[in-house]
Amino acid sequence: MNTIDAFEKDIFSQVDFLKSFQKQKPISQSLQKNTIFSGSGDSLVSAMLAESFSGGVVRAIDPLDLYKNKLLVKSKNVYFVSISGNTITNVKTAKIAHKSTAITAKNNSRLSKSADNTILLCAPTSDVFTAGSITFLESALTCISLVKSIRLPNVSKIFSKANIDSKKIKVSKRIYVLGNLFTFPLAMFCAAKFYEVMGYDVHYCRIEQFSHMELFSAKKGDTVIIFEQKNAHNCNLAKNLKKIGMHVVHPDIPSDKLAQMLYCTFFSELIALNEAKKKRKKDCHFVTAKNIRNVSNQMIY
Repeated sequence: MNTIDAFEKDIFSQVDFLKSFQKQKPISQSLQKNTIFSGSGDSLVSAMLAESFSGGVVRAIDPLDLYKNKLLVKSKNVYFVSISGNTITNVKTAKIAHKSTAITAKNNSRLSKSADNTILLCAPTSDVFTAGSITFLESALTCISLVKSIRLPNVSKIFSKANIDSKKIKVSKRIYVLGNLFTFPLAMFCAAKFYEVMGYDVHYCRIEQFSHMELFSAKKGDTVIIFEQKNAHNCNLAKNLKKIGMHVVHPDIPSDKLAQMLYCTFFSELIALNEAKKKRKKDCHFVTAKNIRNVSNQMIY
């Protein structure tokens, strides 16, 4: 199985998997005030979702920042999110944390062995090295459930809408993905899927900050994706961007915050997958870009 087919298989297996998803018991409010979530790549997105869904009570911090500022972790409970469990910075930082919990798919990983506790992820995958989807979804929902009591909405309906909406989308090779408090982490996730699958030039930013900074690097024909319910502010932004020749994608996302998270996750995966199919790609960019991946591996592991 090639890596694009594997990516597709994992994406479409998410709905069935969530029928048996095991959420966690939320951490008490008093403990949340002394808790940090950390991770890299997609796992940092999961950590950031924990922060936003907690109302900012828990913090999401980059693991290297934690390691270089050891006082941040020596008195904190830290949840390290890592699917492989072998990211070296997580492992080093887990050893110095006051109390560490690994959220990982690998029970015998270095992170799991270094942490005080382990929350084991068990989502089924295609067993092919490919871009993350179902593994991210499980880690993200696990992190959210640790800070907030959750009840999954109609996942099948949300996935179906995201699938239909994604098929209407055309994107350029340079994309800006905008989000708010709850969807900015998903803007980051969306960018990551285009990096991994297509190798495109994608920027993720907050809706307000885009008009102050990233907009000045944009050019006619670029794509702007807005992950927020339509309102006067972002509709005005979309209108003004269209006037200067930019392509705006503003999907009709649900109002419920957890439904938003699911929709933006599915939508992000599907638009990257559809772009790969349009370009008749068989393998993800990060799989074929061996020299770049080698540098990544040397730094991560």
